[in-house]
Amino acid sequence: MPRPITLRSIALATAGLVAGIASSTLAQTRPLNVEIDSATRVQLRAPASSVIVANPRIADVTVVDANTLFITGKGYGVTDVVAVDALGRALFQTQIVVSAGSTGNVRVWRGGDATDMACGASCSPSVRSASAP
Repeated sequence: MPRPITLRSIALATAGLVAGIASSTLAQTRPLNVEIDSATRVQLRAPASSVIVANPRIADVTVVDANTLFITGKGYGVTDVVAVDALGRALFQTQIVVSAGSTGNVRVWRGGDATDMACGASCSPSVRSASAP
């Protein structure tokens, strides 16, 4: 004999649906820090259909497989990365902060020409081309 539908069963079903929708979106509360010219691995909990980078001059994403991304810092600044599944639900969404990290970087200006220098024990010109702001 089927059980009657009660207000309590509707409330429980609705709560489960809302929890499922909320868990399908994995928004990071803290930004992900990536050093310039370095990569950070991100493992997704489900296969991604699309990956969006808000500003590709700041960060780049390499998709290794549907569940594995590598985020590479390309330029100093802040951008967003979003990975969505085939239905458009966010699997990963966070702010990416690209900074110098532990290595030293110096920009040397000669008139209007700038040269980025990568500094450790000594400084050498960086492969990154500098441009005037």
